[in-house]
Amino acid sequence: MVKVAIDAMGGDFGPEPVIEGVVQALEEKQFLPILVGDREEILSLLPQYYTNKVKIVDASDVIDMADQATNALKRKESSIYKAVELVRNKEADAVVSAGHSGATMTLATLRIGRLPHISKPALATFMPTVKGSRSLVLDVGAVTDCTPQNLFEFGYMGEAYVQSVMGRSHPKVGLLSNGEEDSKGNALTKEAFKLLDGLDGFVGNVEGGDIFSGEIDVIVTDGFTGNILLKTAEGVQSAIFTLMKQYIRKSLPAKIGALMMKKKVFTSMKKEVDPAEYGGAPLLGINGCAIISHGSSNAKAIKNAIFQALRYTESNVNERIEALLSEKA
Repeated sequence: MVKVAIDAMGGDFGPEPVIEGVVQALEEKQFLPILVGDREEILSLLPQYYTNKVKIVDASDVIDMADQATNALKRKESSIYKAVELVRNKEADAVVSAGHSGATMTLATLRIGRLPHISKPALATFMPTVKGSRSLVLDVGAVTDCTPQNLFEFGYMGEAYVQSVMGRSHPKVGLLSNGEEDSKGNALTKEAFKLLDGLDGFVGNVEGGDIFSGEIDVIVTDGFTGNILLKTAEGVQSAIFTLMKQYIRKSLPAKIGALMMKKKVFTSMKKEVDPAEYGGAPLLGINGCAIISHGSSNAKAIKNAIFQALRYTESNVNERIEALLSEKA
């Protein structure tokens, strides 16, 4: 049975949505959750029926969102440190946290360790497309100052993930640039282009619009650009829904039309762009599995983050990454 270490204390809303998400996940999947945090608080929120279906590891410290990520290595009694250590010690197969993302990435990288051919891990996220599928974008914040070698590795990791976890046998991989022509880009992307040219699925440079077209499966970029891209996309999504509501309120026919479309159109659209549908971002390149969820994650997001950890663990993605990079070593 797959064992998932869960930082029960991480997140903006404390352990309540985390515990609720674990319960929802247990209702649908068979796995062993290892809840790490304040034992008494966890038990007070956990329905009695589920007490024998989970394991609890007591932790007396919680890393706050305002704390320095580098201090996480010294906070050995914190919930995220202990959760990561469970994976390091092979007592758990994966770790899920909605807590301090920088602390989680630091601990996962340094305590669990990187795969042999990976110089830096990458944080990957999913973007909705007009085809109803999702594209994978990496890196979105783990490595702000990338080298061409980093981007080269990101491309191979992204291809391996899409093949092994998302089930796409021949994914297309693009390098995010300011134009599709081979000559476009800055010094970093031009050098990375040369390295990525040996990847079977590499299609060359892609532009921002290609992320949402559904034509490209993996979009490679540096963590600085990727993080701005991610937050911009979240802002655009919020702005579009706000503008739609404002215009609908100004027109009676629009109100009537909106009521008619509410269930079929608006509900489906909102679900398509809802981050809770995929739950979190996998940290690719570590010698294990770490899923990093948003601090504001609700129970649904935690449930789906756990499901993502299960899919990752049950796939051969890390072996696939190593196999691809070994061929190029």
